[in-house]
Amino acid sequence: MSAEKNRVYIFDTTLRDGEQAPGASMNENEKLEIAYALERLGVDIIEAGFPVISEGDFNSVKRVAKHIKGSVICGLARSIKKDIDAAYEALKGAKHGRIHVFLATSKIHLQFKLKKDKGEILQMAVEAVKYARNKMTDIEFSPEDASRSEKDFLYRVIEAVIDVGATTVNIPDTVGYSIPGEYGQLIADIKNNVPNIHEAVISVHCHDDLGLAVSNSLAAIRNGARQVECTINGIGERAGNASMEEIVMAIKTRSDFFGCTTNIKTQEIYRTSRLVSKLTGFVVPPNKAIVGMNAFRHEAGIHQDGILKERSTYEIMRPEDVGFTGTGLVLGKHSGRHAFKVRLKSLGIELSEDELNRAFDRFKDVADRKKQVFDEDLVAIVEDEVKVVKDTWNLVNLVTTSGTNITPRVEVALECKGKTYKKSSTGDGPVDAIYKAIDGITKIKGELLDYTIQSVTRGKDALGEVTIKVKLKGKSVIAHGASTDIIVASAKAYINAINKVIAED
Repeated sequence: MSAEKNRVYIFDTTLRDGEQAPGASMNENEKLEIAYALERLGVDIIEAGFPVISEGDFNSVKRVAKHIKGSVICGLARSIKKDIDAAYEALKGAKHGRIHVFLATSKIHLQFKLKKDKGEILQMAVEAVKYARNKMTDIEFSPEDASRSEKDFLYRVIEAVIDVGATTVNIPDTVGYSIPGEYGQLIADIKNNVPNIHEAVISVHCHDDLGLAVSNSLAAIRNGARQVECTINGIGERAGNASMEEIVMAIKTRSDFFGCTTNIKTQEIYRTSRLVSKLTGFVVPPNKAIVGMNAFRHEAGIHQDGILKERSTYEIMRPEDVGFTGTGLVLGKHSGRHAFKVRLKSLGIELSEDELNRAFDRFKDVADRKKQVFDEDLVAIVEDEVKVVKDTWNLVNLVTTSGTNITPRVEVALECKGKTYKKSSTGDGPVDAIYKAIDGITKIKGELLDYTIQSVTRGKDALGEVTIKVKLKGKSVIAHGASTDIIVASAKAYINAINKVIAED
């Protein structure tokens, strides 16, 4: 991939580094679903995983490589042959594949982690890139912990790997240690001190330990970097990675300052952010830049007055530019199937006939309960009804009794293969009682690890969306449920978790 002077390539590592965030693991189907979303978004390179670390990761990368044709598919490898072999085997079915090789170069890593001297590291890096280049033409090399490496040694390593075929050199701020001015200068120094740097694309990969990942990435772009490695919602290990949506919208909004463009279809940003949040179980904070629910809301009277007179007084971006659909009334209980289908299509949602029927039936049920049905409600309905896995268990009926001075009691009815099963239970609260009843019916006992609830839209009749993390059969599973009744949403989330585990067995 040759560099264009004013084009910044977006390298998304949500499926690799993003998945390394504690509790964010995804199954193969979920990774493919996100990969399709990233392709729609216009991501240039998708780092799909680390093939050598597990059979599951290998299969996920292989599956993404097979199905995604519009983006380069990348697999990570240490500078050892078995890693590079695994990456190649997983990627060889890709229309456009890339092997990403890494090796630490900082003094602290050499001394304590690798226990090798500079000469050995230089030789390992060169041999790894040569070996990878014999398998694939698109090779990226990362000197891990580059921002804490001795500059003269870093220059030598970069020059050597480019000489033997690296087409992209990535400069990671692996532990989020750098400051923007310092990091930007590092990129400038590399451009000025590596004789063959013009033969490769300079990439950057910044972590957010000091909250500076986006700032560091933008400083690097100002100094000549033309690939940015980032994740949706900034997820990743420890404090996370540079947030893709923030980098992209900074480049777009301040094109006068950066003088660069990306290939990202920004109208897909919010939809993709929501999908990643749903599948990882990481709720997006309301004050999160670009994709938080408060990002385009104004409550202060002075701001509201200014917005009404001229939107640009207090908004530097339009909500629709990043895919926010607003909260206007779109459909009601008298709306027909055709209008429902057309509205979903305008939101970028395409469904099969069977999926459309299920979603429409659910929409009608919600419309009977809510006075207003918003676009966000429609998205939540589709996400709740159209699932990647086939349901084994379905909720038929739920009755709860609870109060301040009584023990919560529930009656649950579930359906499986045409037969209905019922169970009554008590618990510390209605959710606890429901989960005990479901355990009793399904004979699968779960341990609730995390539970969150948020409203999809405003108002007392808003859909409540429950996200849970539960341990079932030794596996940690993230699942969701949505309903105007949060108790029903809680039950649906737990049943969805059970269905996911059954599907994976």
